[in-house]
Amino acid sequence: MIKADIVDQIAHQTGISKVQAERAVEQVLESVRQSLARGERIELRGFGVFEVKQRKQGIGRNPRTGEEVVIPPTRTTRFKPGKNLSDLPADL
Repeated sequence: MIKADIVDQIAHQTGISKVQAERAVEQVLESVRQSLARGERIELRGFGVFEVKQRKQGIGRNPRTGEEVVIPPTRTTRFKPGKNLSDLPADL
C-alpha cells in the first residue's frame, strides 16, 4: 500500500474529496515528521509507538582495506507495534 492508496481509502470511507483527503494525510505525516525531528515520542493507541533513539558511536571496517573507521553517533527512528497490531493473524 502506498500513500495514494491511503488517500483513496480515506476519501471513499469518509465521503470527502481526494484533494481534502490528501491534505489531511499530508498534514498528519508532516506533524509526525516535525515531532520526530524534535525528538518527541509519538504514541498512537492501538497502532504503535514511534521513538527517536540515540545510536552510540562504533567502530567499523573498510572491507577493501581492512582499515578501522569510526562510525559517528546518530539518531534513528524506531517503531514498536501496539498490541492490536501485533495480535493480527499472520495470513492477513
